[in-house]
Amino acid sequence: MRNVYILTLSCPDRMGIVHAVSGFLLDNGGNIEEAAQYSDADTGLFFMRVRFACDKLSYEALNTQLKGFGESFGMDWKLHATSQPMRTVILVSKEGHCLNDLLFRCKSGLLPIDVRAIVSNHREFYQLAASYNIPFHHLPVTAATKEQVEAKQLEIIEFENAELVVLARYMQILSNDLCRKLAGRAINIHHSFLPSFKGAKPYYQAHDRGVKLIGATAHYVTADLDEGPIIEQDVARADHSKTVEDLTAMGRDTESQVLARAVKWHSEHRVLLNGHKTVIFK
Repeated sequence: MRNVYILTLSCPDRMGIVHAVSGFLLDNGGNIEEAAQYSDADTGLFFMRVRFACDKLSYEALNTQLKGFGESFGMDWKLHATSQPMRTVILVSKEGHCLNDLLFRCKSGLLPIDVRAIVSNHREFYQLAASYNIPFHHLPVTAATKEQVEAKQLEIIEFENAELVVLARYMQILSNDLCRKLAGRAINIHHSFLPSFKGAKPYYQAHDRGVKLIGATAHYVTADLDEGPIIEQDVARADHSKTVEDLTAMGRDTESQVLARAVKWHSEHRVLLNGHKTVIFK
């Protein structure tokens, strides 16, 4: 069985980085299978993702070699083994379209994730979780219990050693503390009507205003509500003939597809943070 790895990195841009990375991998027995890079003229940063096979050195040995190599370029780098799918915990409330879509894609081999647990503040989807043989944790939330519930959520995430947390229409605002602890590994999905149509029943508000686009945004979770670095967005066109139910169905489909793409790119280590933006090597 081949050992395949993905190296992601960012550093101040300068001449010779691609040559140096390629030479480093060659010297350590690495055979490059896929590579992409991007130089951001605005920030002066260089980004790169390399997928390579290497049977000469172990994962631990490669990490050791990379430490010295990365220091000379001031690199922020990560090495990922592809042998195991990404361990994932999903949070959900009462709307299950994104959850159902993710579980089906995962079961079908379309997403390289391993869903270790489903956490919800409602009981609606315990049977769905059981049908996929995934542990279901019911943690109802009130203003008085929010701190204790978040502590339990974090306990589950850490117990499962989750590399990714997906808020699949989880309709609770995470505390600043939990957002910080999940920085860079929690993805949220929401409709793209914000900030125009806030609060309950956004599709009713959108229908009343005669919107012509139904959209969705997937982004990393930060303490700034719905303002984290954007990973993916999409829209579907609407017209005067669409009912509220039509708009809602279109929105659910768009949300499911956008979230699935964001999860796929993250789990394949294709998303690199660039300040409050992202670089995505598709």
